[in-house]
Amino acid sequence: MVTDAQVKLYRKKRMEGKNQEQASAAAGISTRTGQRWERGELPTQRKRERGWRTRADPFVDVWESDVVPLLEADKKRKLQAKTVLKELRRRHPGRFPRSMTRTLQRRMRDWRALHGPDQEVVFPQEHPPGREAAFDFTHTGELKVTVCREAFDHLLFTLKASCGKRLYAELAYGETWEALNQGLQNAMWSAGGVYKVWRSDNLSAATKELKRTGGRALTKRYAELLDHYGAKSTRIKPGKAKENGGAEKANDLLKTALEQALQLRGYRDFESVEAYAAFVDGVVAEHNAEHAATIEAERSSLESLPSCRLPVYTVFTPTVRSWSTIRVGKRWYSVPSRLIGHELEVRQYPNTLEVYYQGKLTLELPRLRGSDVVRVDYRHVIWSLVRKPGAFARYKFREELFPTLVFRRAYDALVTWRGERADVEYVRILHLAASTMQGPVQRALSKLLEGGERFDYVTVKALAAPEPISVPDVKIGTVDLPRLDRLLRVAR
Repeated sequence: MVTDAQVKLYRKKRMEGKNQEQASAAAGISTRTGQRWERGELPTQRKRERGWRTRADPFVDVWESDVVPLLEADKKRKLQAKTVLKELRRRHPGRFPRSMTRTLQRRMRDWRALHGPDQEVVFPQEHPPGREAAFDFTHTGELKVTVCREAFDHLLFTLKASCGKRLYAELAYGETWEALNQGLQNAMWSAGGVYKVWRSDNLSAATKELKRTGGRALTKRYAELLDHYGAKSTRIKPGKAKENGGAEKANDLLKTALEQALQLRGYRDFESVEAYAAFVDGVVAEHNAEHAATIEAERSSLESLPSCRLPVYTVFTPTVRSWSTIRVGKRWYSVPSRLIGHELEVRQYPNTLEVYYQGKLTLELPRLRGSDVVRVDYRHVIWSLVRKPGAFARYKFREELFPTLVFRRAYDALVTWRGERADVEYVRILHLAASTMQGPVQRALSKLLEGGERFDYVTVKALAAPEPISVPDVKIGTVDLPRLDRLLRVAR
């Protein structure tokens, strides 16, 4: 079939002085076809609308009585043709097979176009340079990235300029305030300026629910961050994700680019989190390089950065309980028992916790994420537990005292062999790991479990940390050489 574009190209070439053969070859049609379309209407203009049906309408006698009432009641245009067809088959058994779905879809489409409820209109926006950037967190499970062959559960914080096409992204492990704070500040400083408006959905890290009015307002610390950078916030209505189209587009754009880069890479495993973060940075840098001119042109429209950044941590001041634990952000962490009873300053970062006493950093801990609510390091409590091993049986956080699966298997084996005595033996083995090194103890347990032989604390200690062999202290006096000579002469 000849298209309008081919006919227009043919006529253009003829007007430029080409003969029919040359013009037809340029348009990709035969010479005879070119002659037929030399002048007159275009192909689409000659096509006439068909005003008759080629077969009888199967819904003619049920349309007004059965289908139209269903469509009129569907104010949100959610009702599907297959659902209506299913209802018609229930009302009129044997009359409407599933093969009529497409016919019903066309009829419903035409009815809605003429009589249906109004649809929501999307209004395209003009974005002045430097005015707005949209941000969001996005899940990345579909990328199936692994680190050291283990599934890597993470999010990506993304920010995209509404005008200049600049994209920023960094790894995150939850939609927390600290991750949001760090992501926004890093995005602004890497851009070399501040976007005047920050657009987002109603994420709980930046907004809070107003119980009296039912609306949402900015949290105090997010408002302080905006004020520090001289920016304003705009938010979408709850449940209206398409109103934050810039951020949604950034998420889709980034994950598509990452998927393509992973396909070219040939494998999805990374040797470390840092290696994967560098990979993401590289993909983002490639995107920004493609739009370097536009991004650079927008830079002059950005507002000036403040003189300094705000801290990206949240401060807590818990007192260490007699359990040798502190509670931070609804999660429990153990600390060295020497701190029991003291008030600490804890700085919670996106991924870590820093524990200070009297202004001195005493401990760094990985931040708990997701469903994890307790982290007890056996090294913090084992010195007391080894003196009263009976507490192990009903210890509230007992599962935290199995640092690896090997230790768990070792305990289960001890229970099978030694019954209640297993608690004492296991606590002593755990004490051995804390007082020496966990690695050698774990290797010793693995070897004993693989061998299938029974063991206890003494057996494990002999393998992991054997006592040094005592060497007798032999003292040899000074040799009396003249006397030795006399003895030799006598012997001769």
